[in-house]
Amino acid sequence: MKVVKLEDVIGTEQEVKGENWTSRRLLLKKDGMGYSVHDTIIKAGTETHIWYQNHLEAVYCIEGEGEVETVKDGKVWPIKANEIYALDEHDEHLLRAKTDMRMVCVFNPPITGKETHDENGVYPLVDDE
Repeated sequence: MKVVKLEDVIGTEQEVKGENWTSRRLLLKKDGMGYSVHDTIIKAGTETHIWYQNHLEAVYCIEGEGEVETVKDGKVWPIKANEIYALDEHDEHLLRAKTDMRMVCVFNPPITGKETHDENGVYPLVDDE
């Protein structure tokens, strides 16, 4: 069994910061679970272009308010605390935070922890072997 405390991840290489977000990566590929789990903060007033071409992601909002817009059809979904959205078709999307948002994100396949978004909002597949 494994227990990971958020406080033990903050300030380590498993806390990764982007312009609009901070991702605290709790479980990674190396943990052998078949998925990764992240505690992510999205900064208020930001818009982030994301397109996980290589990963599926489920996102559970535990704090804050914002919206997700799917690029292919322009559909907008309001998101607030206690709601989950699933990017089950590798959906290219825009995430807009009205307030600071705290999200629990689950990725399949799991990320290694080395990934950051490229110019298209994509996490590349990284082999950490």
